[in-house]
Amino acid sequence: MKTEKEVTTVTIKENNAASEQNKSLVRGAIEEIWNKGNYENIEEVVSRDFIVHADTPDEEIHGPEGAKQWFTQLREAFPDIQFTIIDQIAEEDRVVTHWTASGTHKGEFKGIPPTGKQFIVTAIDIDRIVNGRVAECWTNMDELGLLRQLGVISV
Repeated sequence: MKTEKEVTTVTIKENNAASEQNKSLVRGAIEEIWNKGNYENIEEVVSRDFIVHADTPDEEIHGPEGAKQWFTQLREAFPDIQFTIIDQIAEEDRVVTHWTASGTHKGEFKGIPPTGKQFIVTAIDIDRIVNGRVAECWTNMDELGLLRQLGVISV
């Protein structure tokens, strides 16, 4: 029979392994889907009932198809967009990722005509992982900073 300390050590190791797997899943999604635009395996990364919780309900993203549409629109507006992970923290079924995005505004984005301006913004995502797939994402991006850099507003 294992001691309490041995059981605790095993549990911590299992949790750490799961956390590392979850971080790897999110890192892989950022590289393959966000950066490279490889959407063919998106259903292996996000669940069927995947949802991105946005600031306003009409901007929420639903399911793998919604994610494909969002990233397609993003790539049309910013064809050279590149995402970089700054830091990641994972615990149990959550992964927190601090990232930046940079690129050039060359196509329409949310009704804003192309400005040709470059930008860099920071964001933090909290992803919930279920059965090896991202089920939910809460995102907070510096949209004001993006609009300022595109010259749409001045502050």
